[in-house]
Amino acid sequence: MQTLKEPQSIFQPPTFATVEEERLHRKQRLAAALRLFGHFGFSEGIAGHITVRDPEHLDCFWVNPLGMHFGLIRVSDLLLVNHQGEVIEGNKPINTAAYAIHSQIHAARPDVVAAAHAHSIYGKSWSSLGRLLDPLTQDACSFYEDHSLFDDYTGVVLELEEGKRIATALGENKAIILRNHGLLTVGHSVDEAAWWFVAMERSCQAQLMAEAAGTPILIDSDNARLAKRLVGSHQLGWFSFQPLYELIVHQQPELLE
Repeated sequence: MQTLKEPQSIFQPPTFATVEEERLHRKQRLAAALRLFGHFGFSEGIAGHITVRDPEHLDCFWVNPLGMHFGLIRVSDLLLVNHQGEVIEGNKPINTAAYAIHSQIHAARPDVVAAAHAHSIYGKSWSSLGRLLDPLTQDACSFYEDHSLFDDYTGVVLELEEGKRIATALGENKAIILRNHGLLTVGHSVDEAAWWFVAMERSCQAQLMAEAAGTPILIDSDNARLAKRLVGSHQLGWFSFQPLYELIVHQQPELLE
């Protein structure tokens, strides 16, 4: 019996002929990811930020401006910021916490193209427990042995040293739980970082609900590692975001302006 296979190309991130094309692509994905964060209810006042490294100026990143709702962000609203905290492009203020955290993560992890952080309700609720996620579901296995805990809280992150401590605690993982604060995820693309945030938020929700109802049954280590290899790869993280991107652009095409 013949097995039908999807074209391999749909599972692969695009390539670009010029740096300008790649920059526009990253900015469009960033604006879409921010709109999706608004759609999923991750907005919390002025808190939350997603960054993407510029493809040409590797010590600079694009980020949403301070005080603008995720659900209103357009490509033209994004700021280009260097690792000294200076706004290179854009006419709006930057979130100081975004600079303090993301500049240090991008500096410590050359492989990280994008990072996402928000004060989502289930993520910050779970973070107050000071625990890593358990492998309760196939989706949660994406983070099995691939997320860490920043087991400290010293107030709003405004200093670079605190950003460095978070980057150190993140290590080589795809995600980190910031105790009493929330979640932060990273990826080789905006698509991947944003998807891991959505998946981690839902995994926090699932574990909170399961533990409220009873005593959950954990997936054993061998099967959790197997599932992680299948559903937790960079490629699957990128690919899982594509339906969300198509949905939000279809519903809110003005975000590309």
